[in-house]
Amino acid sequence: MFDSQIPRRNFLVAASCSLASASLANTDSTAAESSGKNSICIFTKPFQSLTYDELADRIAELGFDGVEAPIRDGGHIEPAAVPDELPKMVEALRKRNLELTVMTSSINDPNDPRTEKVLKTASELGVRRYRMKYFKYDFSQPILKQLGEWRPQFKDLAAMNKEFGITAVYQNHAGRNYLGAPIWDLRRLLDGIAVNEIGVAYDIRHATVEAGMSWPVTYHMIRPHIDTVYVKDFVWNDGVKPVNVPLGEGRIDDDFFKMLKNSGFNGPISLHEEYLDHRKPELVPEHLAAIKQDFATLKKFLGQ
Repeated sequence: MFDSQIPRRNFLVAASCSLASASLANTDSTAAESSGKNSICIFTKPFQSLTYDELADRIAELGFDGVEAPIRDGGHIEPAAVPDELPKMVEALRKRNLELTVMTSSINDPNDPRTEKVLKTASELGVRRYRMKYFKYDFSQPILKQLGEWRPQFKDLAAMNKEFGITAVYQNHAGRNYLGAPIWDLRRLLDGIAVNEIGVAYDIRHATVEAGMSWPVTYHMIRPHIDTVYVKDFVWNDGVKPVNVPLGEGRIDDDFFKMLKNSGFNGPISLHEEYLDHRKPELVPEHLAAIKQDFATLKKFLGQ
């Protein structure tokens, strides 16, 4: 780990270029936010078998503003292929007036040699945010000690993001050993870090799984750090295991959307459809139909 007080690399030229690209490439998103409507994108994990043009066509037909695309190990684009392939995906999306709203990544370490290359490429293409890779607790070590060890890594990554003009978002994911599952730990790590450097991808499904009826408490605690909102739904299987279901058919409280609106949140919303098998390319038509239904439900919740 390097000392975050020592300048790590000179990214200023790249950063200024990326900011210029971002201002040109995200007109639709900015317009959506200024109009009072949230930009809505769809997580495209079910569509990794499609070409970039096929993907853009299908998503444009559904009426979304953009996509959250897996640009990670095992994703639609592998990290090593980003310099060659990401420009092709972004161009295919732009031809349909879509943006790459969130780049789901394998990034959480500023010292990983892949990090600079991926962020530089994304920034120059006008991508405004990426989702970070998760951290997981080691229960053989004290929890607070691990938070203290991760804190410098977050600060160094935040500094890199600032220089590149890009925002990282960390998703609160339910699970027994996930950093961010209880949310208070994520709030502690992000203290003093600007939301446009590292923000939260607030997932109401995972927050409800972990907090039950008290999710509004942790929501209000983390609200100043929220950059992006993730939406999906679930039910309890035999009261033990959370199982994903179509939006509006599960445990997600639609009061969340009223709360979000009343807070003045104007960032992007990413819809996730995870109740059909993503590993089967033959289910693409079923995924599209399910997403169309969920999208209609989401717009009803948002009053659009």
